Amino acid sequence: MNDPSLSGIIDAASSPQTALVLTGGGARAAYQVGALQAVLAILDPNKSARFRNPFPIVCGSSAGAINATAYACRAAHPHAALKRLEKIWRSLHTGNVYRSDPVGVFGNGMRWLGMLMFGWALQGLRDNAPKSLLDNRPLAKLLCRSIDFPNLQRNLQNGHLHGLAITASSYTSGNHLTFYQSSGPLDAWKGRRRYAIAEPIALDHLMASSAIPFVFPAARLALGEKQEWCGDGSMRQLAPISPAIHLGADRVLVISTSAHGDAPVEEDPVHQSDQYPTLAQIGGHALSDIFIDGLSIDLERISRINTLLESVPPGVQLNTGVKKIDVLTISPSKSIDEIALKHLNFMPKSVRAFLRVLGVSGRPEKESGGLLASFLLFESAFTGELIELAFNDVMARQEEIKAFFLWRGQ
Repeated sequence: MNDPSLSGIIDAASSPQTALVLTGGGARAAYQVGALQAVLAILDPNKSARFRNPFPIVCGSSAGAINATAYACRAAHPHAALKRLEKIWRSLHTGNVYRSDPVGVFGNGMRWLGMLMFGWALQGLRDNAPKSLLDNRPLAKLLCRSIDFPNLQRNLQNGHLHGLAITASSYTSGNHLTFYQSSGPLDAWKGRRRYAIAEPIALDHLMASSAIPFVFPAARLALGEKQEWCGDGSMRQLAPISPAIHLGADRVLVISTSAHGDAPVEEDPVHQSDQYPTLAQIGGHALSDIFIDGLSIDLERISRINTLLESVPPGVQLNTGVKKIDVLTISPSKSIDEIALKHLNFMPKSVRAFLRVLGVSGRPEKESGGLLASFLLFESAFTGELIELAFNDVMARQEEIKAFFLWRGQ
């Protein structure tokens, strides 16, 4: 590395535990790959063979859980891990994530309609009600090909990683669940309707964590002797940074797929007119609330705790069980909604037709529904642009990234 002091901080065994937290957002999660590539380019511009994973703790929710697990399973070689992730996201097509043929897109919708119209009279329709709007079985096949789950334990044993945590929400019990795998014994934690469960992370956990409500089907997970149906990890996630802290993090890098702080707030053109909002606009904002509100609240909570701890006079010890957490958030500098609307034509015709029914339009005179489209636009032209946007966003904050990893919290 060009900066020996920075290299020393990252390699030192006594350095603070740094966590990486990746939030949800469907196709928007491609942004996280470009951001991570830029972070590694800043920390290790020469791609040294001695460079170690700077994130011993990795956490993710929803699509962020997929990125987190893919990275953690290759944590011994950080640059190669991100190169692999970039290749996947840049070669992605809608059909790799969910069925995009006419039957796959409209089949469930027609079954829903039939059940609403005739389900009261026909028991067979009620018994065979569709589980979701879209069929995401192609995603399961993609993850099986792309992620080496057994390698996660090897990375934990060899010291390349301290812990991985991903989240899901149980439709059965209403509890928010954190599944974690760590390098050593760690007491599980719990809060109000929040539970941590130590077990090997597997495909079913990722399918559950990324199951966008209504859009993708829930996955059944074994919780002890019980079976629970679980969905998107961003639901009921009141404290998304909490798993990282419980795993021992002293500082946390959060990569969000939505605007925060001084970044531009993404708005739908409906705000500029008197038109009644379409289903796409309502659904998009509902999903947006699921994915970002918990993070905003958690960031505010940590900021208040840090301010309180900084006000304590030197030498005074508080037996509160809390500690100062240094947090840096990376988020898009441009509206991902607007970028999505530019790329609608890359989606399969059947998916575009489905989105038009919901109110998504990319026409200049009537743009709408970009927020919903951005969650489902798994096309390489869109994801590639997000990767490039993220890389440039982070490179513009080089000094801030370096200062963060030089640990200001002591």
